[in-house]
Amino acid sequence: MLNKFCKKPLYAVTRTLARVAMGAQPAELVIQNARLVNVCTAEIQEGIDVAVAEGRIALVGDAAHCVGPNTKVIDAAGQYIAPGFMDGHIHVESSMLTVGEYAKAVIPRGTTGIFMDPHEICNVCGKEGVKLMIEDAKRAPLKAMSNAPSCVPAVAGFEDTGAAIGAEDIREMMTWDGIMGLGEMMSFPNVIGAEEHIHAELAETLKSDNIITGHFSIPDTGAALNAYIASGVRCCHESTRAEDALEKMRHGMYALLRYGSAWHDMPVIIHAVLDNQIDDRFACLISDDTHPDTLVNEGHLDHIVRCAVKEGLDPIKAIQYVTINVATCFRMDHEMGSITPGKCADIVFFDDLRGIRVTRTIIDGDVVAENGRMCVDIAPASFPASVCNTMHVGHPITEESFRIAAPAGAGSTVKTRVIEIIPNRVGNYERLVELPVAGGFVQPDAAQDIMKMVVFERHHEMGTKGMGFLKGFGFKKGAMAQTVSHDAHNLLVAGTNDADMALAANTLIECGGGLCAVADGKVLAVVPLPIAGLMNDLPVAEMADKVAKLDAAWKQMGCVINSPYMTMALVPLACLPELRLTNRGLVDCRTFQFVPLFAE
Repeated sequence: MLNKFCKKPLYAVTRTLARVAMGAQPAELVIQNARLVNVCTAEIQEGIDVAVAEGRIALVGDAAHCVGPNTKVIDAAGQYIAPGFMDGHIHVESSMLTVGEYAKAVIPRGTTGIFMDPHEICNVCGKEGVKLMIEDAKRAPLKAMSNAPSCVPAVAGFEDTGAAIGAEDIREMMTWDGIMGLGEMMSFPNVIGAEEHIHAELAETLKSDNIITGHFSIPDTGAALNAYIASGVRCCHESTRAEDALEKMRHGMYALLRYGSAWHDMPVIIHAVLDNQIDDRFACLISDDTHPDTLVNEGHLDHIVRCAVKEGLDPIKAIQYVTINVATCFRMDHEMGSITPGKCADIVFFDDLRGIRVTRTIIDGDVVAENGRMCVDIAPASFPASVCNTMHVGHPITEESFRIAAPAGAGSTVKTRVIEIIPNRVGNYERLVELPVAGGFVQPDAAQDIMKMVVFERHHEMGTKGMGFLKGFGFKKGAMAQTVSHDAHNLLVAGTNDADMALAANTLIECGGGLCAVADGKVLAVVPLPIAGLMNDLPVAEMADKVAKLDAAWKQMGCVINSPYMTMALVPLACLPELRLTNRGLVDCRTFQFVPLFAE
């Protein structure tokens, strides 16, 4: 695969690199006296120099003969150096930041490359949104390699989105600069069921010699997993059990071990490696979804590596999981992922092998961050009005919009299907619960930690909505609303009373989308996301502050779970078990059928 993400292609600079390595031409940059984390051999090499020219590594070893009068010399003074960290699966939109602002947050933490799947903005704005994300990435040195969104909508027929993607769109996007493969194939039932239009998307990707990334979220390690992998899917980030990750690796699939702001699967699935004597070249660490406050307060891949080491993973292995393993997964190990001759000079410095506190980040031979701060300027974002006007509900939302009529003949209670979340996990449970009926309408029940939830279509003024009940957030009062509601990103509202729910919904309609919290008739906090209802172009520190205020408001209403708005955002995602609510209604994601709100 030809790499278009380095300063210069290798074929254009081989003579220069050879001359620098032999001392016939001075290097542009020489790093001296470093402790090299060699991810190729899983060892630490002491007293290593690295010579760099044309954005690439010319020599690793003794580079004294590569230093000329104009060579920039960095004395590592015994610090560790490692390849730049790469995230093999990330939705930048989930950070609520533009790609440029996201880059400012993660580069000082040692992230030099991401393989992003912009299917969030694609669900709202279609291919134009994908193009804008790729274009926005160009203003930052971060290597933002993109995968073409595959499942828009996530599960056809079960929700309404702002756009749709088919095989012809995939064929076109595979020709774009910046596209590396196919985004997560969430429609795994159609893959294993050999459905024609989904396999046409796979075929267009394979014909372009790009890779297919996966999303296989069911605990089936037999025929279904084999069928999924045989269809060309190379990696999967949806393992929630150690045995799932182990079987994927045994079958030649890269297991992407997820640890994001809300999805803490890694401590469980890392035991696929820790408890078994296996070759772990097929294991990677990824974030999937990370909020701005996590990036500011804890970090990105550096944080995930530290967490993996605390779980018992060898530090060198943990670094391999965010460097050479990721590069190999994406068939880019000939260009990235190791500090070896010819590779892109993407290098991070840190003092403690277990602590991984990054002090310097180099991308393509340029120092771009030091001591937690960017060293280069990044131009401001520029998004057109077409993606900043996406709230098209098309009808007034009032208190009456949230009333759920009880079935005919209902008594004082009615047996109701309720979605129960699992904190820090992507799955949920279907529960059958007796809910109170008053005045002919079914009520939420704070005593059982159950609130009402409605999903309004917000893209084409269709007027559709799905209504249900939600358990596990701990709300004692108030309501929330958000347009970050995967993957269709319709207007999601949940709360304890209709008045606050209406205020929350209308607050977001007025500000162009985002997240908000309301209680007792007052707006407690708002995070405006005017770009597709998903992102804001404010700096990461300002966004982190807004999210912190939102978090405080949720706590004021009684919620105590980690990253609650991210857990809330998955409630409408109809490709994850067990029960979901879209704008079309309740979906049983084990059978992929609509089910009634009230049980027999």
